[in-house]
Amino acid sequence: MSLAFARFRRQIALATGIAFGADKQYLVESRLAPVMRAHGLADFADLVDAFERGDNDPLMRDVIDALTTNETFFYRDRTPFENFRTQLLPSLLVSRAKERRLRFWCAACSTGQEAYSLAMLLENEAAALRGWRLDILATDLSTRAVETARNGRYSQFEVQRGLSTNLLLRHFHRAGASWRVNEHLRARIDFRDFSLLSDYAALGAFDVIFCRNVLMYFEPETKRAVLARLAGALNESGYLFLGASETAAEANAFFSQTTPDGIWQTRRRAQPQLRLA
Repeated sequence: MSLAFARFRRQIALATGIAFGADKQYLVESRLAPVMRAHGLADFADLVDAFERGDNDPLMRDVIDALTTNETFFYRDRTPFENFRTQLLPSLLVSRAKERRLRFWCAACSTGQEAYSLAMLLENEAAALRGWRLDILATDLSTRAVETARNGRYSQFEVQRGLSTNLLLRHFHRAGASWRVNEHLRARIDFRDFSLLSDYAALGAFDVIFCRNVLMYFEPETKRAVLARLAGALNESGYLFLGASETAAEANAFFSQTTPDGIWQTRRRAQPQLRLA
């Protein structure tokens, strides 16, 4: 492992929380080669110097976009969405009956399929939710991913991953060779650039947070700090969805696991805010 890569690993962990192993140098340099060419940087060491200075927002954005993994698809893993529909939503309709408002956050939303899956599910439950205010916030570290999500345009291959023909025809329309989410559904989601290492206070409190398949990329200390903040961002008896394949022993300090497939519930209203850096 080169000295430049060791420096880069520290800086990217501080900036994004993502921990690259020492054996990932070739992968990282390969992904960043187009970024170096676009910014006129001679080699990886020059890129690291510029990245460490932090005085070039376009470079920071392009580095993050190149390194973040945006693998996702509609109704990914399906079981969490079914559990939400059959178990959590009925429970929330009882516990939030006085407020008649539900707030959802898709953290690390990637290119938007998870947020749109949630919006479609809620629309399909319109009869039970009549008279309720529903807010969906969807955020991601990658500016490029958020732009794709906000635009709501997907290829034939992308819509075939997880969508039935009925859902596709009901919630999408043809846009040339692509499919685009219908405007009223796009309007229901507030897409924003946001880092999980940022201060959550301005986001408000949520009833359900989806933070799936992202904590696996963090070091244990960062993971614990993010989980503490997520717990603090949930209303009392709120729910957190993690990825089914994620092992988050750190979550036990802040949540009780309600199912074996990645659904957690807050233990108490207030949680400590741990430092991320």
